[in-house]
Amino acid sequence: MAKISNTVNIENRKAKFDFQFLDTLTAGLVLKGTEIKSIREGKAGLADSYCYFRNDELYIRNFHITEYADASFYNHEPMRERKLLLSRTELNKWLRKVKDHGLTIVPVKLFINDKGFAKLNIALAKGKKAFDKRDDIKKRDLEREMSRKF
Repeated sequence: MAKISNTVNIENRKAKFDFQFLDTLTAGLVLKGTEIKSIREGKAGLADSYCYFRNDELYIRNFHITEYADASFYNHEPMRERKLLLSRTELNKWLRKVKDHGLTIVPVKLFINDKGFAKLNIALAKGKKAFDKRDDIKKRDLEREMSRKF
C-alpha cells in the first residue's frame, strides 16, 4: 500500500489574534471527492470561516476549497457548508457552552491524518477586546527584541 503524504497544514493565523482559545477538538469533515483532492494539493483557506450549530449538528461556513482543476462537470461548489463529524457527547457539551456563555467555535487548523482523512482542529473561543490585542502585540514585540539581542 502506498504511503500517503500528509504535508497539508493549513492554519487560520488570524484566529489566534482575534480569539482566546478555551478548548480544542479535532473533527472530521464530510467532503466530496473533488474537495479532498483539492485539499491534498493545499488549495483551501480557513480565513473568515466559522462554525455554527444547526439542528444539533455542527457545520462550517465560509471555508473555501478551490475547485479541482482536473475535474470535469462533477466539481464541487467552493464555499458550500460542510458538516463536521464529532461524537454526540462532544457536540452536546459545546452546544451548551455556546448557548450559555456566548462563546464561538473557530476553525484553527486543517490537516491530513496518517490514514489520509482530512481533519479540522476547532477551538471553543472567546473574542478578544482591543486592549487584549494590544497586549499580545506588545508581548510579541518584546519577545522579538529579546531574541535579537541574544
